[in-house]
Amino acid sequence: MSNETSHVHSSTVSVPHETHHEVHHGHHHETFLTKYVFSQDHKTIAKQFLITGMFWALLGGLFSVIFRLQLGFPDAKFPWMEALLGEWAKGGQLQAEAYYALVTMHGTVLVFFVLTAGLSGTFSNFLIPLQVGARDMASPFMNMLSYWFFFVASIVMLSSLFVQTGPFSGGWTAYPPLSALGEASPGSKVGMDLWLVSMALFVVSSLLGGLNYIATVLNMRTKGMSMTRLPLTIWAFFFTAVLGVLSFPVLFSGFILLIFDRHFGTSFYLSDIYINGQALPNEGGSAILYQHLFWFLGHPEVYIILLPAMGMASEILSVNSRKPIFGYMAMIGSLFAITILAFLVWAHHMFVTGLNPFLGAFFVLLTLLIAVPSAIKVFNWLTTIWRGNIRFTPAMLFALGFVSLFISGGLTGIFLGNSALDIQLHDTYFVIAHFHIVMGVASMFGMFAGIYHWYPKMYGRYLNNTLGYIHFWVTMVGAYLIFWPMHYEGLAGMPRRYYKYDIWESFKQFGELNKFISVVAIIVFLIQILFIFNFFYSIWKGRKVTTQNPWGANTLEWTTPINPGHGNWDGEIPEVHRWAYDYGKDGQDHIAQTVPVSANESKH
Repeated sequence: MSNETSHVHSSTVSVPHETHHEVHHGHHHETFLTKYVFSQDHKTIAKQFLITGMFWALLGGLFSVIFRLQLGFPDAKFPWMEALLGEWAKGGQLQAEAYYALVTMHGTVLVFFVLTAGLSGTFSNFLIPLQVGARDMASPFMNMLSYWFFFVASIVMLSSLFVQTGPFSGGWTAYPPLSALGEASPGSKVGMDLWLVSMALFVVSSLLGGLNYIATVLNMRTKGMSMTRLPLTIWAFFFTAVLGVLSFPVLFSGFILLIFDRHFGTSFYLSDIYINGQALPNEGGSAILYQHLFWFLGHPEVYIILLPAMGMASEILSVNSRKPIFGYMAMIGSLFAITILAFLVWAHHMFVTGLNPFLGAFFVLLTLLIAVPSAIKVFNWLTTIWRGNIRFTPAMLFALGFVSLFISGGLTGIFLGNSALDIQLHDTYFVIAHFHIVMGVASMFGMFAGIYHWYPKMYGRYLNNTLGYIHFWVTMVGAYLIFWPMHYEGLAGMPRRYYKYDIWESFKQFGELNKFISVVAIIVFLIQILFIFNFFYSIWKGRKVTTQNPWGANTLEWTTPINPGHGNWDGEIPEVHRWAYDYGKDGQDHIAQTVPVSANESKH
């Protein structure tokens, strides 16, 4: 029923394009501010998220390059580093405190600002209205607010880099007591307060966005667009939003309690702590409570990052294999199963906290169960490309790279999900290797695939293909060269987040390997700068898109004008008659969702 009503509502606004703006904006001319800055057009907001996310990706990547220099060349002096970082790199050597600050900020901005806001904020915003057949989001104003909350969060986080005592340095997970006591380290002072304020603003941004995405998918679909005709991208964004809306408030509450412990003398997380031989008055708190609150978001967060990449990879693999996606309903079912299981596995991050082993066994079981829906997705992707007529566009290569990384990174999760093995592997480089491959790099690949694939729709121009191929191959080979060797370091027990390893007899052997990893990390970082050049250069100078549907795809966004205005379609919103994956059917290369089903076709 909601389908019909939303269609009636939207078709009443189906006026010609010029008057459409007047309907929206009440007869005043759009200024630069209303069009590009405080825009309520979901496509512009998506670009704002994307470009802000790219800024953070560059900065977060730079942080990792600087601390990798320390790990690869612990005794070398880099005079330029002192010029760049001042006190943090006295005599051209990174100070220990600065090293921890960089590791912390790298984790924070990449997990939250790049892979959450950058990925979901960009593609949920851009694709949901276009692919479900809506003029805009359910609430364009709330959508605009979600970006500006993210922007303010970014400003606050950025400002923490410039305070006297430095940014927060207690790890991106912000475990107490390091995060709960200002005296614990210089980075636990003002930097930590700014970190908390920034993260609180970020949570508000995520909730505003998520509620909007859910409302749009449920209520604003065009006529004929039943839930089972939605592209898998939309299903993935929908489940991502559900995950965020249910788990971010828990993290928020954890932060509120942390602020109370820091400034109002409470003891939610603190008990029996001595500083310089002096006992603190705090009693009865538990640092483990914070871990529960944090990981109750922290594990769904992994899937908040992965699901959009999975959805986009599904779409791109199908379009570029010229084949229907294999097992459409199984794909939706596995997305749903992942969404449910994501909430039931958080304590696998806590096997070494003194968790009751009997209870741990339940978390082991549920953790290993997530392998089932993940495997369904992998087999369906492989079956989709099997004997397909594959076009190796840069987007397709990144989607294939995503599948490769998801498989290889996911396999090591089976080791870590086992509570007995985890005692040896916890907090070693094995964990870093695992989650960087399966979550960090794989999701970045999903994001790159999405950018290459939908860029023509975003800007009406193509990205340079040659630069795209260079970007893919160097990043793909580089990602494996950086993170695969770390598994071996982890198996040898090498702990993460340490400033120097050459002072241990047992880890000296990895000196050359660390050097190698650091060199590759620098090369991969430089290639990302090439991608950013390609991105901005192509906005103005890229080859112009001349056909409405350059990839021969079936989804609705390719039925809009090449450069769609606010409102997306000039006339009526098209009606949907079939699912999104009719490729190679009845002798036709592809049949768009808007094409009516003929009498002799089996109706999907």
